[in-house]
Amino acid sequence: MSRLPLLLLLAALTAAPLLFATEAQTVQAFERTVSRTIGYRYLLHLPQGYEAQSGRAWPLLVFLHGAGERGADPWLVAKHGPPKLLRSDSPASKGETAEAAARRATAARLLATEFIVISPQCSTGQKWDDEAVLALIEEVSTRHRVDRQRLYLTGLSMGGFGTWSLALKHPAKFAAVAPICGGGLAIDLIFGLREHKAATQSLGFWVFHGAKDPVVLLNESERLVEGLRKGGVKELRFTVYPEALHDSWTESYANPDLYTWMLQHRRN
Repeated sequence: MSRLPLLLLLAALTAAPLLFATEAQTVQAFERTVSRTIGYRYLLHLPQGYEAQSGRAWPLLVFLHGAGERGADPWLVAKHGPPKLLRSDSPASKGETAEAAARRATAARLLATEFIVISPQCSTGQKWDDEAVLALIEEVSTRHRVDRQRLYLTGLSMGGFGTWSLALKHPAKFAAVAPICGGGLAIDLIFGLREHKAATQSLGFWVFHGAKDPVVLLNESERLVEGLRKGGVKELRFTVYPEALHDSWTESYANPDLYTWMLQHRRN
C-alpha cells in the first residue's frame, strides 16, 4: 500500500468519531403539565385589637419549625419559637433569671400585640417546600388584613434552612428574615446576589447560631453571612452565642429586640 492512501485512511478514521458524534445528536423538546396538591396545617395568631381596628393592616411573621416538630399534630409546633411564646402557659427556660424572664415577657407581648403569626407544620418525613410556604403566605394575606410590605420570616434548624432558601430565592417577598442555626446552598446565594441583587441587598438579615452547635455547624451560617457581606447586603446582623450548642433559638426568640428590629423594616 502506498503511503498517501494510508495517510488518508488514518485521517478518515481519526475524524470519524467526531462526525458520528455530531450526527448522532438531535434537538428534542419535552413539555408536560405536572400538578400537585400542596398544603399545611398551621397555627394562626391574630393580634390583640385585630377585630377592633378593622381598617388596620398588620405585619405577618412566618415561623418555620425544626425537624423534631414534624407530624400530624400542629400543636407540636408550639414547642419552640414564637408559637411557644404565644401560649398562655408558656414555660420559663431552665435557670431563667428575673431579667431574662422580663425580656421574654416583653417579647411575648410584642408578638401578641403587633403581629399576625403563622406557624405551619411539615408532615413526617417532609422538608420545607418554598412553593408551599409562599402559597400559604398568599392564602393568609388574602384571608386576613396583612400588610404585604411587612412580611417577616424566621425558622430554626430545618426551619433555618427553609428560611435561607426562601430568602435567597425570593428576597423581594420579605422585609426581614431571621434564620437560626440553619444553612443553605452556595448556589442559592450566588444566584440570589446575581439575579435578585437589589432585592437581596435591601433585605434585612439577622442570623443566629451557637458556636458549639454539633448538629448544624457554625460555618453553615458563617459562609452565608460572609457571602452576603461581600455581596453588599446593607442590613446584616450576625449573633453567635459562644457557649450555645444546637439550641440557639430559645434565647433568640425571647429577645424583644428581634421583633422591634423586624418592625423597623418595610418593603417599598
